Amino acid sequence: MRTTCKAALALTAGAALCLPPQAAAPAAAPHTAAPAADPTYGILVFSRTAGFRHDSVDEGVTALRELGAAHDFTVTATEDPAAFTTDNLARYRAVVFLSTTGDVLGPAQEAALEQYMGAGGGYVGVHAAADTEYDWPFYAGLAGALFQSHPAIQPATVRVEDRAHDATAHLGAAWQRTDEWYNYRTNPRTTAHVLAALDESSYSGGTMSGDHPIAWCKDYAGGRAFYTGGGHTAESYAEPAFRRHLLGGIRWAAGLTQADCRPETGYTPLFDGTGTTGWKQAGPGGFTLNDGTLTSQGGMGLFRYDREITGDYSLKLDWKLHGDDNSGVFLGFPASDDPWSAVDHGYEIQIDATDTADRTTGAVYGFRSADVAARDAALNPPGEWNTYELRVTGERLEIFLNGRKINDFTNTDPARSLRDGHIGLQNHGDGDAVSFRNIRLQQDGATPGPRTGEIRGVNDTCLDVDGAGTADGTRVQIYACNSSAAQRWTVSADGTLRALGKCLDVSGGGSLDGTRIQLWTCNGTGAQVWTARSDGTVRNPQSGKCLDASGGTWEDRTQVHLWTCHTGPNQKWTLP
Repeated sequence: MRTTCKAALALTAGAALCLPPQAAAPAAAPHTAAPAADPTYGILVFSRTAGFRHDSVDEGVTALRELGAAHDFTVTATEDPAAFTTDNLARYRAVVFLSTTGDVLGPAQEAALEQYMGAGGGYVGVHAAADTEYDWPFYAGLAGALFQSHPAIQPATVRVEDRAHDATAHLGAAWQRTDEWYNYRTNPRTTAHVLAALDESSYSGGTMSGDHPIAWCKDYAGGRAFYTGGGHTAESYAEPAFRRHLLGGIRWAAGLTQADCRPETGYTPLFDGTGTTGWKQAGPGGFTLNDGTLTSQGGMGLFRYDREITGDYSLKLDWKLHGDDNSGVFLGFPASDDPWSAVDHGYEIQIDATDTADRTTGAVYGFRSADVAARDAALNPPGEWNTYELRVTGERLEIFLNGRKINDFTNTDPARSLRDGHIGLQNHGDGDAVSFRNIRLQQDGATPGPRTGEIRGVNDTCLDVDGAGTADGTRVQIYACNSSAAQRWTVSADGTLRALGKCLDVSGGGSLDGTRIQLWTCNGTGAQVWTARSDGTVRNPQSGKCLDASGGTWEDRTQVHLWTCHTGPNQKWTLP
């Protein structure tokens, strides 16, 4: 640290709020670190078409070559499926499917791509990559969604949902552009992290009921998969913003930058970039608001969310260091106009590029260091955005950086509580410029309006009513997702999960491990109440146990039952 501490508090958890040393001259203005050059790597661009061929393919290849020349990657362009061998694919950090159409690979080539992804490879799908390999389930999961239809080429508004991912961080909240806007057969939101979505009111011909993802990312089969629906027109590849969008997708798929690409639903914005209503500054200094971004200035102070947060919750926020800067996120402190109240009574999750292990990014400041190796693998450098998830369950705090768990801390101090208190952002002092975007909260026990769609579980299967039966006692199982009514669930405000007009039910209201889960007439009992937790489990509060896919192989028709919660993969569910 570069500070001198207030004597009475020098040994507290909040030493990060220390006073800056006295100086005769004003502090230097914050500087922005120059981005480090990427190491040289190679990508394979594949543009074979067995159906419609886009006139823009040549412009796309040219644009990717130009991006590579400017950003240290080499491009091998081919339309020969023979390039898809295990040995050849291993030469590339990412494979780009550039407006491919139809069945473009044979069984041996498909197996090679599956092996490539399983070894940690990267996939980038551009536009008609979603109009490809309809009969290959692995590819449908890789692309995230497949083409259904499209209206005429026209301008539309793209709503940017994630401004931390390298593919979208350069964009504003609304992106106006002209393209051919695909409708997709399924909504990828439950299986992928949506980066941007179309505003269907801004153009004609959208058919996805107002929730229309158009760019997304996901961890898939051991590798990374990115897709963008843009790129139909030749003019797209001359647009600087679209070219930067492609570059960011390639960099992420190739593992050159990190991001949280887990599916995300059920979060409420605390700061969405449009204003700071509900926030209050404690102490000197503050934050500027520009382009949907809060940036710290001066200090030492704290920007506090004025509503107390209680119970279990998941807090997500995006942040960026501009250089060797310092800030932090405080949890569990009482309301006060004195920022030192957060030091004495709360916990700080540190943001600092260079301090000691227990006082640098990912640490619970003064209490527990992050797993430094995991943190280093997940961390983007100054000048690039990062995403924290701070997950509080009881008095346990789990810290995720760009989707990777880097710290696990349990409060044992009876004078403090992670479950009850306020959250705040630190403005550390002159010369420390740290920026924040998209602060959002998910709380257990919240009652949002009804939502309908698939419930996705282990191995990317769906929660399914056997045979679409409606008789009381019909078994509930996992099955390959097929968009049928048997897999269409409504998450209701009363805590029930409903399909085919009936409720997901614990047989006999039981609580023993292995108790059957079934479909039953909705009756208002505790056997039919379910709570989605921030750890991914779905719990029945009456029994205190979790919805669980039985056994250890999890194939089609594997029955679900009640089981002691352990947060294994067969207890992780993504709700609509």
